[in-house]
Amino acid sequence: MPHPPQPGQPGGGKKFNAQMLIIVAAVVAIAVIIGGGVWYASSGKDDGKKDDTASSSGGTGGTDDDKGGTTSGKEKPPSDPSAKVLFQVPAPEVKNDSTVVVSGSWLTDKAYVKSGIAQIIGYDRDKGSELWKIPLDGPVCQAGRHVTDDNLTAILYQPAMPTKADPSHGCSEIALIDLDAGKRLWTKTVKTGDQLINFDNITLSGKTVAVGSTSGGAAFDVSGKLLWSPKPADSCYDAGYGGGEKLVAVRKCGSYDQRQLHIQTIDPKSGKVISEYKMTQGIEYASIVSTNPLVVAADVGDSAGDGSGISDFFSIDSKTGKLRTRISAPGEQFAARCEGITRVEACNLLAVGNDRLYLPTEEHDGTGKYSQTNEIVAFDLATGKQTGQRADAGDGYTISPLRMDGGNLIAYKRPPYDKGGQVVSISGTDFKETTLLQNPATDSVRDVETSMSPEYSEFLYADGHLYMSKVYASKRSTVREKEYLAVGFGTS
Repeated sequence: MPHPPQPGQPGGGKKFNAQMLIIVAAVVAIAVIIGGGVWYASSGKDDGKKDDTASSSGGTGGTDDDKGGTTSGKEKPPSDPSAKVLFQVPAPEVKNDSTVVVSGSWLTDKAYVKSGIAQIIGYDRDKGSELWKIPLDGPVCQAGRHVTDDNLTAILYQPAMPTKADPSHGCSEIALIDLDAGKRLWTKTVKTGDQLINFDNITLSGKTVAVGSTSGGAAFDVSGKLLWSPKPADSCYDAGYGGGEKLVAVRKCGSYDQRQLHIQTIDPKSGKVISEYKMTQGIEYASIVSTNPLVVAADVGDSAGDGSGISDFFSIDSKTGKLRTRISAPGEQFAARCEGITRVEACNLLAVGNDRLYLPTEEHDGTGKYSQTNEIVAFDLATGKQTGQRADAGDGYTISPLRMDGGNLIAYKRPPYDKGGQVVSISGTDFKETTLLQNPATDSVRDVETSMSPEYSEFLYADGHLYMSKVYASKRSTVREKEYLAVGFGTS
């Protein structure tokens, strides 16, 4: 059961402009994208993996049919969807003014697992009592969103704790975590010459752990065996990977001012390219939304204008590398977001399934005075057109896709000022909404719930349980209110 795609920077406002994090050279405005596909002879057969049954967003569900699946969902409505607070995890203490990454959360049959400061802790799913703890030498940098059938996942972390003199030690440590046993099975590093490579992202596909960076990509199998690493003489490099049912590389070629991105579906065991789609020069960054079916997001010519990292989606045939269709998704109309600069799998507020892309619209005026609302709409990944399906949030609510549940869509409704949030299941056929969980509307509970949002936090839902958690920890600005790292809700 995977954890969500990594959210953006902390905050409660609108989209954060991630492009401002780096110095960007002149960006070429692209009016039309024409990409060619290349097919490589290879079996490319995947190992078995779990469905994205607890992924916060960007998940796919169903069968391995290259269309995202149309199987029925596993989540069933309870007789009473009313939920209560199961437990709250206090925010860790940060001794100075720094901000520490605490990203990473996963679900198993027994545990809710959450990263803390330089540690990973397993909690009882219902009681919140600590089951086990894995200490780390430094903070987590990135956490894998995918999990193997035997509940293994992977993380990147720093080799030491930051200090004022040295606020970052780089993200060189690659670790495989056993979420059942609560153990770190191994830690690996990769060098170029005598220098450790600091990686930007990590993912898992089948039995392969893959990491990417500006120095190139590397991969290990779950035994710890190195499968591939950067080649010094290579003129291209794997900036990152998307995992899950298949393994897809975002490979960058050419000089900075003539960069071209190659979207490559690769064999997770050998790294051999199965198919390739070349994006037009001028697109600097791309994000892997889904690997099966293959969907890529990009901000073409920096035209999104809202920092979402998305102006267009590209539906690609992963077997041939041919472009199926391109979907325009203007930032002022749709609320999905992808980081894409370094974390190529960091997309949220969207989902892929039934050979469709599900996106939330931006908020707009509701029917009530001063109220806001939005909808989820669906795009056909074969034609690029909207299907006409529409799920309304309801007046005062804001609805966001969390993940697929077979052929159904799981979504979260952020509440208005006087109600609690909801988790709903949306039928993939008629778009009928069924309430799975209804949070309390009391002020104290609502304050905790609304302190986290799908844009900037991690949300996991499974089996009548909703878990929310933060991805950054910092020194409290006041002592007025207690702050929490995570909160769990559950139905009876």
